[in-house]
Amino acid sequence: MLKDIIKKRNSVHRKRDKSLGLLELVAIALGGMVGGGIFTVLGISVSMIGAYTPFAILLGGILAALAAYSYVKLGVYYKDEGATYSFFKRSYPGSTFKAALIGWWVVFGYISTIALYAYTFSTYSLSATEFSHSPIVQKLVASLVILLFCSINIWSVKGMGKLEDVMVYTKLVLLCIISFTFLNHAEFSLPVLLQKEDSFSLFSVLVVSSITFVAYEGFQLVINAVGEMEKPEKNIPRAIYTAIALAVGIYILISWGAITTIPFEAIIKDKEFALAAGAESIIGKLGKELVILGAILATSSAISGTLFGSSRQMAVVARDGFMPKFLSERKEQGPVNAILAMSFLASILIWSGNLEMILEFGSVTFLLVSLLMAFANHKLRVQTKSSSFLTLLGVLGLSLGTGFIFYYEFTHAKKQLLFILALYALLTLGSWVYSKKRDSGQNH
Repeated sequence: MLKDIIKKRNSVHRKRDKSLGLLELVAIALGGMVGGGIFTVLGISVSMIGAYTPFAILLGGILAALAAYSYVKLGVYYKDEGATYSFFKRSYPGSTFKAALIGWWVVFGYISTIALYAYTFSTYSLSATEFSHSPIVQKLVASLVILLFCSINIWSVKGMGKLEDVMVYTKLVLLCIISFTFLNHAEFSLPVLLQKEDSFSLFSVLVVSSITFVAYEGFQLVINAVGEMEKPEKNIPRAIYTAIALAVGIYILISWGAITTIPFEAIIKDKEFALAAGAESIIGKLGKELVILGAILATSSAISGTLFGSSRQMAVVARDGFMPKFLSERKEQGPVNAILAMSFLASILIWSGNLEMILEFGSVTFLLVSLLMAFANHKLRVQTKSSSFLTLLGVLGLSLGTGFIFYYEFTHAKKQLLFILALYALLTLGSWVYSKKRDSGQNH
């Protein structure tokens, strides 16, 4: 289990207790990955490609593994808890604006995923009540669950870790039970469903695989805990690849079970809580309650794990002067101010947008930053002992994925695309202001 950090860290170089083993690191990665993503993308995927959904999810997992390759290599090479931000800054020194920009993008990408998980938590927890279609109540519940896990993270690293372990491994068991229950009640086999499809579009499958990339976001959180982990050279790759493999397996089982059991029309109609609605119609009330419990556990652990890892990344960015300095302050409970700030901003995002907008922003952001990591690893491939073939394959795959997601936005959700572009404009402005402040401070 996770153990408490013994002493307050007064500087980046001060040693901390190396208390996170492989089991805890896999839990952190899975906690960040197996959350709201799979429950949210299922309806979108089925509406676009129907029975080919499991194949798109598999391709999304392969894309995530290619992205993870560069993260693993850079993580072992740098051993820096700043992860994406620090890797880019150290790989491309000399530009404070670029460093600030990647820091703001990554931090707000994590904020969007916290909002996504909280939103999905609320839709599933309310799906059996009269408030199932009330946006105001959904947003209120989402904000409250963020507040809950904000408090848990501040209360104790040890307490968060124990709770995270329990939630992650319990939800894995529950999700497997749910998947096999669906498969046991399947109306059709997957081959039969594929034969019924009127047409096959490889392009549509590739677009959906890009959209599902956000469902694999979270493996990077392992690197944020490098200061508290044992044997990072071995445990970073083991934890990340193990977590991705488990996530791919779980997602395929869930999607396979859902599309062979629940009518496509029902999945598309109730896409915010499609699995719960479908389970009740096929399996009964007990099945619905089981799905709701699985979704609540999945999203809860995702909120907790993402808040734990990403708050440390925000603290590193702030420590370097690219965000307000008070966000870098650490106490025995960790970067408390960063935890509070991320929780507050995630709640603001929930109240200012909708579920699909949050999902699209997260997908675009993590595709872009993963592409930047692939470029950085290719530049340092000799130092990181990386394969040129795999790094270039990652660059190609992530470039295409980014293009596909922008195409989907432009053709299906232009208003959401404009909202997302406006968010990026604000993030760019914020990073520019703080980069200028830092440059001014250094010159004086």
